[in-house]
Amino acid sequence: MAKTRPVSVGPLTLGGGSPVWVQSMTNTDTRDVDSTLAQIHALHQAGCDIVRVSVYDDACAQAVRALADGSPVPLVADIHFDHRLAVKAMENGIHKLRINPGNIGGEANVRILADCAKAHRTPIRIGVNSGSIEKDILRRDGGPTAKGMVDSALVHARMLEKAGFEDIVLSMKASNVRMTIDAYELAARLCDYPLHVGVTEAGLPGQGTIKSAIGIGALLARGIGDTIRVSLTGDPIPEAKAAWDILRALNLRTRGVQLIACPTCGRTAIDVAGIAARVESELADITVPLTVAVMGCVVNGPGEAREADIGIAGGKGCGALFRRGQEKAERIEGDLATILIREARRIAEEKARGISR
Repeated sequence: MAKTRPVSVGPLTLGGGSPVWVQSMTNTDTRDVDSTLAQIHALHQAGCDIVRVSVYDDACAQAVRALADGSPVPLVADIHFDHRLAVKAMENGIHKLRINPGNIGGEANVRILADCAKAHRTPIRIGVNSGSIEKDILRRDGGPTAKGMVDSALVHARMLEKAGFEDIVLSMKASNVRMTIDAYELAARLCDYPLHVGVTEAGLPGQGTIKSAIGIGALLARGIGDTIRVSLTGDPIPEAKAAWDILRALNLRTRGVQLIACPTCGRTAIDVAGIAARVESELADITVPLTVAVMGCVVNGPGEAREADIGIAGGKGCGALFRRGQEKAERIEGDLATILIREARRIAEEKARGISR
């Protein structure tokens, strides 16, 4: 897949071969600066590179200044219907806009917005969902389609380009996973805009996570997608974890612990599920890339464990501790989970020191 054009969002670059960035969105009242900033910081701690906030009235637009000044990551203003709010958000330091040019009052308002975006060097994401396709395209296609979403996004992009603005990012999301995949594949063939990928309104954690992993993962595996959001109902913090799980599974980015654990069978000699749960919970604060394996027996266990930074394979009344690069395992007894977690932390600290140097 050809590289998309680079677009700057604060200190980050979308597209152009840059890493795939993780996004989420606050669900606090944007006008409440303290609670919104607290959630932005929590999302950053969870792994978000970019955070979006709703800007739906003048008070929200005014709050953008304090939010942008206090945020550890670039912020995106989500704006509909009123181009003046977009202008105020840019004047107050927002790093990126998410708009639909078709609902902000015609080409004159688009030009005002584009002129302001150029002056402040603020990129714009054109966000089209299956529920926001233009009526004439819906009539043409008999309802929402992947092509309809892409056509709608490109019509809006041309509106901005006609106004002399080109720092554009596109998204074409649907709650239908297949339609989402088809739309992004078509967009990737037709243009070189950076693409923000996600399955919108995916639902609750669980089914929503699976839908997002299928849709986002299928696209990323094809080289499509420059930034992603897992859209889950409720607390946004799990969105960041799910997004990182997708990126780690595809080896696109490495951050924190990647857990390898066998599904268990009749040969299992240790409490794999219990040990794995402790590893995941007690090492959740680690941010350096670390692969930890918990294997239940001596069939596949040693080979899988040896490929990890640190891993154990279970035996009767004991276990074998494997470290990457060491041929010989160490026999261990007692609380295997505690031993594994202690050694994992030691390796993580060594990696952190190496990174800091």
